[in-house]
Amino acid sequence: MNSKLHRILSAALAGGLLAGLSLTAMADSNIDLVQALVAKGVLTEEEGALLMKGRDNEVEVQKKKEKKNWTSHVNIRGYVQNRVTKMIGDDGDNPRNPVDLWSDRSVGTDSSINPDKNFLIRRARIIVFGDYGDHLSYYIQPDFASSASGTNNIAQLRDAYGDINIDKAKVHRVRVGQSKVPYGFENLQSSSNRLAMDRVDALNSAVRDERDTGVFYYYTPENIQALFKEINDKGLKHSGNYGMFGGGFYNGQGANRSDVNDNYHVVARATYPWKTESGQIYEAGIQGYHGQYAVTTGRYNFTGGAVASSATNISSNGGVSSGTAIPFIDGGVNGANRNGFKDERVGVSFIMYPQPFGLQAEWNWGTTPGLDIAQNRIEEKHLQGGYVQAMYKIDNFQFLETNGTLIPFIKWQYFDGYNKAETNAPQNHVNDWELGLEWQLAPEVEIMAEYHRMKRNNLVTGNRANTLDYQSFTADALRVQVQYNF
Repeated sequence: MNSKLHRILSAALAGGLLAGLSLTAMADSNIDLVQALVAKGVLTEEEGALLMKGRDNEVEVQKKKEKKNWTSHVNIRGYVQNRVTKMIGDDGDNPRNPVDLWSDRSVGTDSSINPDKNFLIRRARIIVFGDYGDHLSYYIQPDFASSASGTNNIAQLRDAYGDINIDKAKVHRVRVGQSKVPYGFENLQSSSNRLAMDRVDALNSAVRDERDTGVFYYYTPENIQALFKEINDKGLKHSGNYGMFGGGFYNGQGANRSDVNDNYHVVARATYPWKTESGQIYEAGIQGYHGQYAVTTGRYNFTGGAVASSATNISSNGGVSSGTAIPFIDGGVNGANRNGFKDERVGVSFIMYPQPFGLQAEWNWGTTPGLDIAQNRIEEKHLQGGYVQAMYKIDNFQFLETNGTLIPFIKWQYFDGYNKAETNAPQNHVNDWELGLEWQLAPEVEIMAEYHRMKRNNLVTGNRANTLDYQSFTADALRVQVQYNF
């Protein structure tokens, strides 16, 4: 076979392959094939160029089509947290002073108001996320372990938002929907990633469920994005990428709740991570917000008398007349504060990531609506509080056929303030200690146990005869959690 005929047959074969295969991966292979034939001298450069005419453009068009196919960019992950609590000693056995932890229904005794004891599914989350093109990232997260009206394990939306990426590097993003409000480090930290069982009251009371519906702008330079990724990849308990700077507007009443006063909350946060020559990573931040908050009010027992059958005697100035055992208080709907009360805070954060020793601390101050029991009124009150946590990360801990990570920690939290999102915005004094250990057997399984010394107010109302609401209690508990990630 002469060389001319050989080239004709080779060209025909290559052309047939290119004409018959249209998928991107095969098109890329065919381009490589033609280039190889040219390199070996089977085809001339002119013949190769003729065969490839228009093919480069077709490949790019096909790639763009596949990129726009959202089903090829859907990711699913999730986690489930199972808890059990054992009260230690005789704390909480007095029915006149019950023990309830508002953030965890598994904590308490037979005399507690909360009905859920022993085993509890605290969270069951499935997260759907991904990118659609270069300028949109989406994130949807329901929780299947919420409770409402005494029914447990019902589905409730946690997150549903889209990030509009102004540039392909995602330096500038605008987030629209229901998402976490950028206030505080621990508030932004995922519950699947946090060491202690619960977030501290001092900062978590700022935003109910840490989330609200609004619009937020995030600015994250590429070098900061890279450092955030390094922190996360090393398993150093990061909060996620909420920008080096973030700010925006949100309704202000909390997740899955409508705005009631036609008044936006405004928030801003700045944080800066840095890495020293030794490799140690630090982060420091400051944040603040301002708005008007409308309190939900209801009956509560402040006399210890019999349970009232109905709410009565609401006065126009937000008070009640005397002689009612369990009154309805006016949170401003009929009074001078019908649009809510001043709700503003400023906080600071500092993190020394565990390499292996770590520190984490936050503190905030502000003004919030709060219940004045003596006057039976909601008023603007001052608050302050925070926490300090020390931890130590031990990698390559081997047990049987596991090779995991141990992180012992100790945490102290203090709060002198009010929980605006609870009914009647009751006063809450907290002075708690936690001593715990997290064991990551594998990426998919974590076991956490802690001793929790509680000294705080009971924010769960029961309207029970001979029992005062919002009393202070002291209790000791051993709390265990098993979490699996998928």
